[in-house]
Amino acid sequence: MSDVNGPTGQTPASNGPQDAAVGTAGAGAGAEAATGSAAESVAGAGAPTGAAAVGPHTTAAADGRRVRVVLVDDHRMFRTGVQAEIGETERTGVEVVGEAADVDQAVTVITATRPEVVLLDVHLPGGGGVEVLRRCAPLMADARQPVRFLALSVSDAAEDVIGVIRGGARGYVTKTITGTDLVDSIFRVQDGDAVFSPRLAGFVLDAFASTDAPPVDEDLDRLTQREREVLRLIARGYAYKEIAKQLFISVKTVESHVSAVLRKLQLSNRHELTRWATARRLV
Repeated sequence: MSDVNGPTGQTPASNGPQDAAVGTAGAGAGAEAATGSAAESVAGAGAPTGAAAVGPHTTAAADGRRVRVVLVDDHRMFRTGVQAEIGETERTGVEVVGEAADVDQAVTVITATRPEVVLLDVHLPGGGGVEVLRRCAPLMADARQPVRFLALSVSDAAEDVIGVIRGGARGYVTKTITGTDLVDSIFRVQDGDAVFSPRLAGFVLDAFASTDAPPVDEDLDRLTQREREVLRLIARGYAYKEIAKQLFISVKTVESHVSAVLRKLQLSNRHELTRWATARRLV
């Protein structure tokens, strides 16, 4: 059963990467010293990898603006690093009001806290970022207090970008973004702007501007984001143990995902699966 804090901000004992928290950003200061590599994945990159935008946004600390944010990512160390990098509210204007590690936790935390912006990982246990967007559609459509989503992912695959944008996300940036640019992107999304890492903007333009864009693949849409990840790695010839190590899951979980993919696609073995993925240029 998922651990989700109440609005009081109390933090339960951690059970590893699959825990969530609803509350204020008070834990950020204590976490900062323990999160070197995780924080560096957000802050360590140079400016060229930042989000595409027109001119710098006024710093929130200077103009007194605030934005309430929920972090959704299944890697706890990464959430802690982001919290340490952007969650110092007096400096950044960002108040991290909740965290979640899977789809169910995310929907619960987002519904309870009603943040202005959600930083959403694309690949999550329970159906991926697209499933979070689907279940939070009423919150996005709320004219008075809309919840807006900014995808923050290690993936730069075109299908991942297009999937979450079609689901309603206002932008997509990769985890090489600097902390300063991430804060700027959050405020732009709060304002209703669309924000993308420079290279990814082309995917969106190609997908939505082209009159001959390929139709949605209904077979592929049956798969969750995690199942798609396993599918690609299987098609590339990875062994189950290698997939488990790369995705930080158990071999048994990999086997379960492969069985689900074969069942949903009505395929018999990994060789048929490889041919299926190759034919759709997923490898």
